[in-house]
Amino acid sequence: MGRQWLLAKREVNSLRKSQATGKLLKEIMVAAKHGGPDPDGNARLFAAVEKARRESVPRDNIERAIKKGSGVGADKMTLEHLAFEGYAPHKVPVIVEVLTDNHNRTAPEIRVLFKKGQLGVSGSNKFLFDNVGLIEAYHKDPATDIEAAAIEAGANEVEPLGHDKNDDIPEGSGGARFIADRTAVHAVSQWLSQNGWTVVTSEVGYIPKNIPTLSDEQRAEVGEFLQSLDDHDDVHRVWAAL
Repeated sequence: MGRQWLLAKREVNSLRKSQATGKLLKEIMVAAKHGGPDPDGNARLFAAVEKARRESVPRDNIERAIKKGSGVGADKMTLEHLAFEGYAPHKVPVIVEVLTDNHNRTAPEIRVLFKKGQLGVSGSNKFLFDNVGLIEAYHKDPATDIEAAAIEAGANEVEPLGHDKNDDIPEGSGGARFIADRTAVHAVSQWLSQNGWTVVTSEVGYIPKNIPTLSDEQRAEVGEFLQSLDDHDDVHRVWAAL
């Protein structure tokens, strides 16, 4: 029984690694589609490629994803972007962004996941979020002034970001999440990259306007539900008021 359990664990880990690789390559394709195939001029693509490299994604796969996303060659990207709005347990608002090549397959599957949370997909809840530009980056000097960097870069807000909240932030460095206008994502990312910062995330996303108060047990229930969404192959991002 012990060997069977070990084999099952390895299969689960292999599946999760495959899913993670697929999500990384989708992010590369989307970044290349919206900002072009040159990572030096496309901060979102640069961040996505660097993350894929850290996860040991083969270079050939990365290059194919860039070509597919930017429309180079015959194999062009056909992924459709969808957004689902609903609620996690305890009425926590959730927005799920999906990239799929088959809307008729993915949409029912996402709705089933919401129903398993015993809540069902409700009407619009985007008014509970601010749609903004999000740039996460780190500086080798942990004492660097993140507020001064935010002002110079053109961000509206900034908050410290440690390794405990983002695995891509090395321990002992100065991490920060910069919040900007959606149209300023590239400019902020570019300034940071040119001034000693390493950008690990550069995208348009959602920040909740209010965070509900939950007990540890309730947070765990919400976390399990969000994980079930994130485990779906076509789910690209899960944004929650948590």
